[in-house]
Amino acid sequence: MKSRQDESAAILASFSSSDFQEAFFGVEGGVMVEKFDCVVCGCCTVDILVKPVELHQPLRADQLIEVAPIETTTGGIVSNSGIALQRLGMRTAVATYVGQDDWAEIIRRRLMAAGLNLDDLETRPDLPTSTTAVMIDAMGQRSFAHCPGAPQHLDRKFFESRMDLFRRSRAMLLGYYSLLPNLEADLPEVLAAIRAEGCMTALDSAGNGGDGEKLQKILPHLDVYVPSLGEAANQTGLEDPAEIMQRFREWGAPGMLGVKLGSRGALLSPTADEMIRIEAIKPPGPIVDTTGAGDAFYAALLAGLLRGLDPADAGRIAAAAGAACVTGMGASAGLLDWDGTCRLAGVPF
Repeated sequence: MKSRQDESAAILASFSSSDFQEAFFGVEGGVMVEKFDCVVCGCCTVDILVKPVELHQPLRADQLIEVAPIETTTGGIVSNSGIALQRLGMRTAVATYVGQDDWAEIIRRRLMAAGLNLDDLETRPDLPTSTTAVMIDAMGQRSFAHCPGAPQHLDRKFFESRMDLFRRSRAMLLGYYSLLPNLEADLPEVLAAIRAEGCMTALDSAGNGGDGEKLQKILPHLDVYVPSLGEAANQTGLEDPAEIMQRFREWGAPGMLGVKLGSRGALLSPTADEMIRIEAIKPPGPIVDTTGAGDAFYAALLAGLLRGLDPADAGRIAAAAGAACVTGMGASAGLLDWDGTCRLAGVPF
């Protein structure tokens, strides 16, 4: 019987081909169906961007803060990583809930304009669309006021009813672990079912990283897992990235692991015996807003793997995408296309 490590290696190896752009359409049961490189699932929000806000001073009652023109954009992993994947040349679909309100129309318009497939962006009239007020200081650091809204209600049935979508997809990215309370207990079974369809599984974290005890049951069913250092430290109780990934291996993680280190780059572990240091890349312009940099990193890492790059080059592409992201307001304004990201990373394309 194959081990989970063997299964993960086989799934990852299936993408290590120069023929990454398989036909967008195929025939199943005599019916023409659309295929995707990646399905991005989970948190999807409207971000209301407010800048500049002094984040190190307490707000006072009746205080008026003069700011630049307030903007709205999309946020959350579905929008952030989905738009990044599409811009990097990956045929991308989204799967999540929105409400039936004006905020949902902003999400639909922006994702449609970016070229994502919205067939599985489901409207829940009984729930609000997720919204976030993003308060950004002069250095691009941010704080959030967040209404979780409809995506918080994603559950096992939502994913089980879409197994045909995962069957037609080479990879799926789900976020965020610790912010999907109706799904987390069932994630091991959901991810196992998706992997059984031949779809690579990837998960991202948010907030404080969530519960390490629950994560132990999830990791064996993930092909890619790359949290931030803060998230991973909370999950494991460890501070050293190499030790953190060793702990993840002890918990049964079979595939590509990593820890995002912000301005210090990242550390990747494609296998249990391999560590790759990814140096940070200088942004191609002034830092405007760090929102979405981690999601851009994750999207570009997957895009590199799906294009058949070795893990080191995929990591450099990821670092370049994160660096480009911080040069624009919101999570997608600063993103580059595949060729531009490769140039910034110093990776041949």
